[in-house]
Amino acid sequence: MKAIEISQPGGPEVLRPCERPMPAPGAGEVLIRVHAAGVNRPDVLQRSGSYPPPPDASDLPGLEVAGEIVSGDLDGSGFNKGDLVCALAHGGGYAEYCVVPIGQCLPIPKGWSVLEAASLPETFFTVYGNVFDRAKLAAGENLLVQGGSSGIGVTAIQMATALGHRVFVTAGTDDKCRACENLGAERGINYRSEDFVEVVKSLTGGKGANVILDMVAGPYVNRELQCLADDGRLVIIALRGGASGEINFGEVLRRRLAITGSTLRPRPVTFKRHIAQQLRTQVWPLLESGRIKPVIYKTFSLEQAADAHALMETSTHVGKIMLQVAD
Repeated sequence: MKAIEISQPGGPEVLRPCERPMPAPGAGEVLIRVHAAGVNRPDVLQRSGSYPPPPDASDLPGLEVAGEIVSGDLDGSGFNKGDLVCALAHGGGYAEYCVVPIGQCLPIPKGWSVLEAASLPETFFTVYGNVFDRAKLAAGENLLVQGGSSGIGVTAIQMATALGHRVFVTAGTDDKCRACENLGAERGINYRSEDFVEVVKSLTGGKGANVILDMVAGPYVNRELQCLADDGRLVIIALRGGASGEINFGEVLRRRLAITGSTLRPRPVTFKRHIAQQLRTQVWPLLESGRIKPVIYKTFSLEQAADAHALMETSTHVGKIMLQVAD
């Protein structure tokens, strides 16, 4: 099969077309003929050498795909050979064929194309797993998303808004802030010209955010503690601002704040299957009703994966960057 490999750690140019043996599914796995794959920030980090794949994962990048099930262990899954699905992969998505656990497969939402469905798994598993499963965003609570124009951001905006929550976001330009508001955010906050702590406090009557989804960390964390409401929860999913920083533990004690975080890729299949089941019952109906819509910024061919990575590194996009693998 054709695939894109990381020839060595480095910039986008190290992504190179290659030929690899077709992978074989094992127990509880299926082989998917990939029609489309998503490009995500962890792919960029893996390519640069700062996020090595787990020992049991493919060395090929790519954490989400959509396509046709061609073989594998389908017993009790409700899927059949020939079904079109989207799936969270453990790596290997930048290829014509990819093996995934059957429990991490979801049907293509009605009304969505296969390309659009391929944009779902990585961000939807991540957002639901952290905002709703880990941080327990509850009825009547609000959410602040740091980086609202990213793939994670546009997913969090639409998912939380569709489930009835007020959503505030930060972004780096006024245009990105307005784009986030068009997706359902109550207020986009330009972090270059506004203080997100002051803005969120003013919008919530001085109370603050109940949950903050943070992809920055570093020096942001102390300010985020100031921004949280009493009993608020901060969930960190990336470290773009750095892996360390000072915090005021007095804020944590006085106001019963919680700081948590997670990475999705190392989690066991059982956890990812649980999230898939929650998405299918709680979120898939929102996709099929049109309350959540695809946000695809640009699509490249598989052979143009380096160009896709170069675009992602500019951070000029709003939404998802995709690879079209097959018709």
